[in-house]
Amino acid sequence: MENRRQDNSNGAFIEISDLSYIYNRGRPGEYRALSGVNLTVKKGEFVALIGPNGSGKSTLAKHLNAILLPAEGKVFIDGLDTSDPRNTFAVRQRVGMVFQNPDNQIVSSLVEEDVAFGPENLGLPPEEVGSRVKAALDLTGLSPYRMHSPHLLSGGQKQKLAIAGVLSMGTACLVLDEPTSMLDPAGRRELMTTLARLNRHRGVTVILVTHFMEEAVLAGRILAMSNGRVVLDGRPAEVFANPGLLAELSLELPGVAEIARGLRRRGLPVPADVLTVEDMLAHIARVTGDGSSANRL
Repeated sequence: MENRRQDNSNGAFIEISDLSYIYNRGRPGEYRALSGVNLTVKKGEFVALIGPNGSGKSTLAKHLNAILLPAEGKVFIDGLDTSDPRNTFAVRQRVGMVFQNPDNQIVSSLVEEDVAFGPENLGLPPEEVGSRVKAALDLTGLSPYRMHSPHLLSGGQKQKLAIAGVLSMGTACLVLDEPTSMLDPAGRRELMTTLARLNRHRGVTVILVTHFMEEAVLAGRILAMSNGRVVLDGRPAEVFANPGLLAELSLELPGVAEIARGLRRRGLPVPADVLTVEDMLAHIARVTGDGSSANRL
């Protein structure tokens, strides 16, 4: 039976306090990957985790699904202490992980069967399994491929299949560890559109580990990590207003944000929250619409 925390008055879905994690503790190659992380995430947030290689992003992500357990500190998921073994199953029902290579998460020879694998193993009745599979396939846009072999899908479709498998378990939160790193640009856009739809229209909490800044700007909140600590936490416009600190972290501005920065240096009135192509087009439309600065752009 799950052991729920009694005091969850702040309404946090994810609550992390003084979290540290040490690989190979007490053995050769000991390495402190996380150091004193404090963090809360509310239900329905879309959070991007960015940072250089070795900054602790993936290690932190694995704590949210109880794949890793704290060496020091606590992680609570929906009030459940991940370090309590009685809570492991319940934590993993609430938080689903999607990894870089979707092939590692495919277990069946048909798309429909792959999505059904999780709820079937929960012992749900066939009617409930069928309902969950249909809903997950509809949400991810994979309904036309339900009778296809997963190995005939594109890379982006395979990642959506991994997401559908997690959603069919009834998860409230998706944690994705570099899910687009093996995809082409079209596959990346397709997957990000799916994540945005799940977050905005279905209220799914999304934690996205990414090294693509163009993906990070689509989140509502960005956490930048360095040396096992969170060093920046804010809305995309706030985080990308620190190009100097980002450079120290070996991170670049998104392409459009870099263009906007260059235009501001030339004296053009481009707001700091212009971070995407859509933002730039909307700004140009506003400027040219009133005719006051059309020639300046």
